[in-house]
Amino acid sequence: MQIQLPNNVSLILSKLNENGFEANIVGGCVRDILLGKEPHDWDICTDAMPEQIIECFNNYSIIDNGIKHGTVGVIIDKNVYEITTYRIDGEYNDCRHPNSVTFTDKLSYDLSRRDFTVNAMAFNPKDGLTDLFGGQADLKSGAIRCVGDPDKRFKEDALRIIRALRFASVYSFSIEIKTADAILRNAGLLKNISEERITSEFNRLLCGNTAPYILNRFRRVIAVFIPEIEVMFNFDQNNPHHNKTLWKHTTSAISHIDNDLILRLTMFFHDIGKPLAQKYDEVKKLCHYKGHNKFSAAITDNIMRRMKYPNDVIDKVKTLILYHDIRFSDNKRQIKHVMSAIGKENFQLLLKVQRADLLAQSMYKREEKLEKFNLACETFSRVVEEEECFKLSDLALNGHDLIRLGITNGKDIGNTLKLLLSLVIDEKLDNKKEVLTAKAKEINNL
Repeated sequence: MQIQLPNNVSLILSKLNENGFEANIVGGCVRDILLGKEPHDWDICTDAMPEQIIECFNNYSIIDNGIKHGTVGVIIDKNVYEITTYRIDGEYNDCRHPNSVTFTDKLSYDLSRRDFTVNAMAFNPKDGLTDLFGGQADLKSGAIRCVGDPDKRFKEDALRIIRALRFASVYSFSIEIKTADAILRNAGLLKNISEERITSEFNRLLCGNTAPYILNRFRRVIAVFIPEIEVMFNFDQNNPHHNKTLWKHTTSAISHIDNDLILRLTMFFHDIGKPLAQKYDEVKKLCHYKGHNKFSAAITDNIMRRMKYPNDVIDKVKTLILYHDIRFSDNKRQIKHVMSAIGKENFQLLLKVQRADLLAQSMYKREEKLEKFNLACETFSRVVEEEECFKLSDLALNGHDLIRLGITNGKDIGNTLKLLLSLVIDEKLDNKKEVLTAKAKEINNL
């Protein structure tokens, strides 16, 4: 097998070989190369002990804070390359880290401790590919399979449970049956993993091509760290607009939107508050969900803060959820008011959210809904193209102009500008300085 390695990686392998040591690239970089993808990181393993690695690269800057685990960082051309001694992990007591690490000179021992077969391959130009567990065959068949006993692998490190789901989602792979069964058996172990690590893997899972399938197949696993979704699983919406359970509607909506984290998170959470908002109509014998957007936004805020999401991500997702149920058509004033409230970029995202939500619903009034949605898209485009006024900075009058009129209280300035903007959006005032000045004087009794 011919694999072209970057110059610096080849240099590291050669330098270790020149000093009498084995050296291989290993893990994810080998997997990605075989998949025809560009590796993000280059992990290198060797039978050299950490002190010997440092000696081999004594002319380079070294990072040695991982030395007790056998990892030495070598800086070449301002890039850090991690070189790790072959090792055997000791017992795991925290479902995440081994209590001890034993160094070994056997590559086979090092590969046997790894998580999945597709991540347990090594390569060097001299010996070619080392694949002891069928990783290459699993790549070709598109399977995620644990190395050895899957129960043992997941009990060692429970993060592997959601990593398996993430790999399957991102690479559009299936999860081998014994591995899948072990995931479901051991899902509760995820409670031992930090929110930050779970969130990082969940984000990548959610943005994968087959995320909807994974979310349906392994919904009980996701419920371990987001238990609020359990009520959605078999929730009958009892409404002609919906022909799916709440959970199936949610995963269907995810399938209809871009692989973008903000959009995927929005669709994941957009209806999570529906069970709290449900009202039964005795006359029509169906359910309504007025105000579910507010319930959903509040629940989402709580979950995302618990999962340690950044504030800006939380705010954007909540904004889209709060506005996702507004029904637009060609009402330009309505569209401009919402654009004023959430901004042009968020409004563009909101249209994507509404389209995905619509396509995940039943066929009831589908054509009518799509017609109104398309009109809204066209109207939004015209507002943008014609640079119509929808935000304070678009007004022909600003705060400095109001101060010159003698309006000096900050609150009065803000309220005046907001009222002027609303009147311009409603086409009750022309966006001309003299017109706005006269109205500002009237508002403030000047």
